[in-house]
Amino acid sequence: MRVVEILILVSIVMQVVAIAIALHLVNKTKYKALWICCIIALVMLCVDRVMQFNIFRDVAVSDLTRAWVGILVSLSFSICVVCARLLVDHVDRMAKLRQMLENRFMTALLRTEEHSRASFSRELHDGLGPLLSSSKMSLSALNRANLSDGEREILQNTSAVIDEAIRSLREISNNLSPHILNDFGLVRGIKHFVDRLGTVRDTNIEFRTTLKEERFDSNIEVILYRVTCELINNSLKHAEATEISICLSQERDMLVIDYSDNGKGFTYSEEESNGMGLSNIRSRISSLNGKFEITSGKGQGMRAKIAVSPSGANLHLTPSDLRELRSIGDNNKRRRNGKQRD
Repeated sequence: MRVVEILILVSIVMQVVAIAIALHLVNKTKYKALWICCIIALVMLCVDRVMQFNIFRDVAVSDLTRAWVGILVSLSFSICVVCARLLVDHVDRMAKLRQMLENRFMTALLRTEEHSRASFSRELHDGLGPLLSSSKMSLSALNRANLSDGEREILQNTSAVIDEAIRSLREISNNLSPHILNDFGLVRGIKHFVDRLGTVRDTNIEFRTTLKEERFDSNIEVILYRVTCELINNSLKHAEATEISICLSQERDMLVIDYSDNGKGFTYSEEESNGMGLSNIRSRISSLNGKFEITSGKGQGMRAKIAVSPSGANLHLTPSDLRELRSIGDNNKRRRNGKQRD
């Protein structure tokens, strides 16, 4: 047996294996026509290889038969290419839908988190706040009584502790749900946070903006505010920065935050090990279909840029997208039921 004949037999075996794999994949994807055409083309190629083998064995083969086999192979592979293109489009569409659903899930999660923060803040402010104020008033009434110096000192210390508790309560309540952000918008919210830090920190924080009193979607305002606060806390806690610069602007159709500090910087391998929460920031910005870029290095400080479309939070699924998702869900459910029966 010649080498060519051996190679023909090997190719026939390989095509038979490919046919078996294609048969297994027929029910695995939406486009069954792709695999059916592949099976037909592979069968015809097997037939063609058998005819070639017969020719080498001096067995007569009709030219018309070989022509028809070639035509069927060409047609089958042409249809395969078209179906493969449809399959690629389908995969791309599913990836887009998956990203949209992930963004919707993240948005819903963030809304739930902010709602819980607001409820807890309201409970603290409306529940514990009046109790502390009442205690303060009661102590003020005792202050007018005839007390010894020791008792008056204890009264003053207790009053100072209550004052500190009231200030801490206000700060905690504001951190949980910043009322200025909710009432006046993103610019006033960030400026209030920066000004408040300036009274208790030696770090110089510069905040610049080209915006006035514009209001945006509440999700965008809350996420950008939380992200900015997280970046500032990272600069103070991890980078030990003494200079922080924040610029909030609107460039064309994008809200842009340019952030930089003069801290000790970090490498990307240290990014997560230091607990800086940058993955959380990325997830929040991603939920708005925004972009988050960060550059840093040892001793080089850190620079971050955030770009978000004011309409980035408006994610809508079309009726065809919803039907596609239901179809995928039904198929997955049938597969799971089939496996359980097996």
